Amino acid sequence: MGMQVNTNLAANNSYRNLAATQNDMSKSLEKLSSGLRINRAADDAAGLAISEGLKSQVGGLTVASRNAQDGISVLQTAEGSLGEVQSILQRVRDLAVQAGNDSNNADSRTAIKTEVDALGKELTRIAGSTNFNGTKLLDGSATSLKFQVGANGDLNSQIDVNLSGANVTAIANALTGGSISAAGTSFAIADITALTTGAATFTSTSGGVTTTVVTAALADTADGSAASFQSVEEYASALRSDASFSANFSVSVSKDANGAGNGIVVTALDGGSVGVTSPDGAVGLAAGSASAALTGGVRFDTAANAQASITLIDSQIKSVSTARAELGANQNRFESVVKTLAISKENLTAAGSRIRDTDMAEEMVKFTRSNILTQAGTAMLAQANQSNQGVLQLLR
Repeated sequence: MGMQVNTNLAANNSYRNLAATQNDMSKSLEKLSSGLRINRAADDAAGLAISEGLKSQVGGLTVASRNAQDGISVLQTAEGSLGEVQSILQRVRDLAVQAGNDSNNADSRTAIKTEVDALGKELTRIAGSTNFNGTKLLDGSATSLKFQVGANGDLNSQIDVNLSGANVTAIANALTGGSISAAGTSFAIADITALTTGAATFTSTSGGVTTTVVTAALADTADGSAASFQSVEEYASALRSDASFSANFSVSVSKDANGAGNGIVVTALDGGSVGVTSPDGAVGLAAGSASAALTGGVRFDTAANAQASITLIDSQIKSVSTARAELGANQNRFESVVKTLAISKENLTAAGSRIRDTDMAEEMVKFTRSNILTQAGTAMLAQANQSNQGVLQLLR
């Protein structure tokens, strides 16, 4: 091998190896200082794409868990108020049972109605004041609420909570005779003997939907006469005894100035307008007007009306119980969601860590190796630079 001055191959080789070693050491320092194995896409393009997707999921699950916990708070707020609503309804029912006793005079029944009216106002206040972050929960304005409990944009990431059964405004109106329940529909009975013991058909129209109820053959059990009815009270009693009718309607007797029954007042428990198709006016039952001089809602002026009120109140208690049960079931569901999200977040975080985080021990081994090679490369570059000094001996 000749002796050249312009080109020092040994030095060039040493420099190239030293530059590569210093580049490796720089990357090791970057990973050790950041704690990340992937600091830029060039470190691991595929790993970066996967880890960013996992990072989005983990972030979404974190927020979704908070959403689910907010959902629990919303349901607890609504269910707590419904618990008090049910207590009020139980008190109203006790008063209705008390009013059903004819030991009460008119003043006693008026006093009972006064307390019921006050409790009805409290129901209205509860309906208007129960809210979460400004969203009213029990006044009927929010029939359902959606909660984002997943990290994605599909239907499985949302839970829809039904609040239609938790309409305390409707309950208050049903008790006090407000716009939803109205006063009921009065039916004049021109000829009571024309009302046979056959089936009767009533309809209730609420929200544009008509519900038709057909009773069984009505039996006159008041005086043992099965052929026909002898009084309006007997006919009303037969209607109350029918399961299909009592599940959808309440009935009371309207009286003339002399106190004699001259018709019935039918109120739909769903607050709809009432119609009758059989028997019709040809056999003595004629539809009247809902604007008759009736107080509507629960009424305690007679024992029969108090009994009809008990049926109405029972239906409202059942509605509240159903609504509370649904809210409780959804609350348990949200608690399960929170636990599931915590497990998913933990597993996805571990998966992302395995892809993106640095193994500090392994990287320290690489750094130490690069550091030693850098020192050795620097020494060898110095030696290579001195290797051509022998040419000076030839020039003397």
